Amino acid sequence: MKSFKINNIVDNGLVAALYVTISLITYPLSFGMVQFRVAEILMLLCFFRKDFAIGLVFGCVITNIASFSPLDILFGSLATLLSCLVIMFSKHLFIAMLAPIVFNAFIIGLELHYLLGEPMWMAIGFVALGEVVVMVVGYIIFMFLKRNKNFMSIIKANQNLDFKI
Repeated sequence: MKSFKINNIVDNGLVAALYVTISLITYPLSFGMVQFRVAEILMLLCFFRKDFAIGLVFGCVITNIASFSPLDILFGSLATLLSCLVIMFSKHLFIAMLAPIVFNAFIIGLELHYLLGEPMWMAIGFVALGEVVVMVVGYIIFMFLKRNKNFMSIIKANQNLDFKI
C-alpha cells in the first residue's frame, strides 16, 4: 500500500480550505433550493488526482456546518463522497461532471423535500439546474487548465493526463 505523505495531507488541507472559502464567500448562492455552489467546480480535481476526494469531502462537511442542519452535513457530504468516487474512476471528463449533477440533484433535492417540504421534483430539478451551470463552467475551465503544464504540475496530476472529452 502506498503511504500517504505529509505533502498529500497539506494538499488536501488546501483543497478543503479552498472549498470552504469559496462556499462561504458565495454563501447566498451555496445553499437553498436554487444553489450555485461554485466550489463544486473543485470536484473535478479528483479526475486528475484521486486523493483530492479527501479534501473535498472534508471541505464539504465543514461548509455544511454553516447550514446548521445535521442532516445537511450528513447527506450533503454523502453526495460529495459519491460524486468523488465516480469522478476518481472516470476516464471521460464529461462523464465525471455528470456525477455531482445526479448525486446532488437527488440527494439534496430529496433532503429539501423532506426537511423543508419543497415539492420533490421541483427541488430535484432546481438543484440539478444549479449543479449543471456550475459543472459546465467547471468543465470548460478544466478543459483549458488541462492544457497548462504548470497547472497539472502544481496539482501533481497523476491520472487522466491524456483524458477523453
